[in-house]
Amino acid sequence: MCFSAQASFSVGTLLLGIGALSWRAASSRGERAFAAIPTLFALQQFIEGLLWLSVSRDAPQLGVAMTYAFSFFSHLFWPVYVPLAVLLIEPSRPRQQWVFGCALVGLVVSSWLLWSMSEYGIVAQVHAQHIEYVSQPDLGPVTMLLYLTATCISPLVSSHRAVRAFGALALLSFAATYAIFTVWFISVWCYFAALLSAVVLMHFRARRAPALKSSL
Repeated sequence: MCFSAQASFSVGTLLLGIGALSWRAASSRGERAFAAIPTLFALQQFIEGLLWLSVSRDAPQLGVAMTYAFSFFSHLFWPVYVPLAVLLIEPSRPRQQWVFGCALVGLVVSSWLLWSMSEYGIVAQVHAQHIEYVSQPDLGPVTMLLYLTATCISPLVSSHRAVRAFGALALLSFAATYAIFTVWFISVWCYFAALLSAVVLMHFRARRAPALKSSL
């Protein structure tokens, strides 16, 4: 499997369309946070596309900027944003408490990764047609478990079927990516997670279907 600037820009463009449809289908401010996920993944893919271009065109300053911009999403943003977006659309009070707990976990792991990045930095290296994000210390099993709790377990707690599907697919893609693309795990998993964010649109389509039937 090969990844490139073209692959990142193509996925980003596709997700912009999906994000626009999801945003239009959202009917409240709370829903718009969840509806924005495909668009935010699109932005992350465009950033990695620019990172690819910085390598091919020998633009190191652009490369450093895009490395940190991509890492902002992958390391800091998603562990906090995903559980909060799920929380805002969750109608069940008991489930809200569980998702809120996941959000606190996400805040902890994001804070730890922010400290790690500020203390040691992060570098993007391209080889074998993949991007490896190198940081010290490496992501350990505890950090990875906390990260997965925030980004994958929080959707699995949801009472919405499509939201649970998003969490399950994200967890499965994590396992597959880590097994096959261990060295380039961060880049490849974010790529597949971006594609899986199309499930967000399914959530809003499923919610609209009963309303359309009742209006007929």
